[in-house]
Amino acid sequence: MTPRRVLFVCLGNICRSPMAEVLFRHHARQAGCSAEFEIDSAGTSNWEVGSPPDPRMRRTAARHGVPLDGRARQFRATDFDRFDVILAMDRENRSHLTWMARDEKDRGKVHLMREFDPRADDSPDVPDPYGGGERAFEEVYQMLDRSTRSLLDSLSTP
Repeated sequence: MTPRRVLFVCLGNICRSPMAEVLFRHHARQAGCSAEFEIDSAGTSNWEVGSPPDPRMRRTAARHGVPLDGRARQFRATDFDRFDVILAMDRENRSHLTWMARDEKDRGKVHLMREFDPRADDSPDVPDPYGGGERAFEEVYQMLDRSTRSLLDSLSTP
């Protein structure tokens, strides 16, 4: 069976998308279906390429027992060929991705992460916690935890 390929995308790939990547991987492992997925993350900008995840996001993840490591990379047009589902953290990232898309097939792969948040409020965006304090990082963690669980359920359903 070919694994479903899932990519999480934010602006710099140091806060939201790497956290979504490790949470999705964690939930898939707990559900016993990690072999069904290939999981990665990327950023729409090149500002942070090669950087580790933000220390505040790493501390938040550690408090929840989820290791967060890796290095930021930039989204490439070839990612449309490599991935089946692409989750943008906010409308700006989605707009950038759909602008890069070559056709309707590529655009159809792009979704907003909060489409899968069972407690989504009026905003369809996962807010960027970069300019905020520890509380902002915790709120994003909780949002991504709910959303990645729901995403896993929707992708695991035959």
